Amino acid sequence: MTKLKNMKVVVSDLDGTLLNPEHRISEYTKSIFQELHNQNYLIVVATGRHHLDAMAIIETLEVPVYLVSSNGARIHSPEQEELFAFNLNSDVVKAALNVEIDPEITVVLFKEDVWQTNRVNERLNSFQHELRYKPELVDYKALEDFGAIKIFFSCQNHEKLVKLKDQVLANSSEHLHHAFSLPTCLEFMDKSIDKAVAIERVLEREGFTLSQAVSFGDGFNDVQMLSASGKGLIMGNAPAILKETLPDLEVIQTNAEDGVAKYIASKILDKELAAG
Repeated sequence: MTKLKNMKVVVSDLDGTLLNPEHRISEYTKSIFQELHNQNYLIVVATGRHHLDAMAIIETLEVPVYLVSSNGARIHSPEQEELFAFNLNSDVVKAALNVEIDPEITVVLFKEDVWQTNRVNERLNSFQHELRYKPELVDYKALEDFGAIKIFFSCQNHEKLVKLKDQVLANSSEHLHHAFSLPTCLEFMDKSIDKAVAIERVLEREGFTLSQAVSFGDGFNDVQMLSASGKGLIMGNAPAILKETLPDLEVIQTNAEDGVAKYIASKILDKELAAG
């Protein structure tokens, strides 16, 4: 308990973590994060989502938040100033997509202002309640500029994504690394890009290190962040294989149960200050 009380940084993923199954921040979670701010905690949200999409969500907290988005390819200050940006080279993306892709798989390129996709996917659209980051239907065979923030694939069949992952890495492993943010979501980023690296940039700016952070996550794009934090916590709804990968980390309640907020309320916040 004393160790947690000495940590003044809270880092959280969004989907499957801070957000409930309806992809929203509950009123209870909002109140706990406002109390975190009142007690002078530095708050960082680290997500695979694009920054325009994520900003619409974290604004509902109504507290200053650093945003690490696209798994670390973008960093924005609480004032929404861009502090860091990295884009994949067009030729790297083109080579990665030069594989046989099952027609059931949705392909997405994260661009700065739109996400380009090969098919309409209502399930992906449902992740955004406020459509600031809009889809653009494209024919990848006719596309000229493949430059992107990251490459994203979605399919309800996990095994098809595993097969695709192996094909892409066979072409592009010198440039790209992958993560399954969900069993149905496969993402590729430049090898230099990771949530943990981006969070360290934020914390260095504020005079902290990851060893002073409590972090929450539920996906394989959270592994480095959870491992490097002073206290890493895995959501109860995370895949069993993630829990097996990080067996020393504590598993807390699910996102449907406001697991992040309840842990913060019981283990991190100073109750005397909150009462006052």
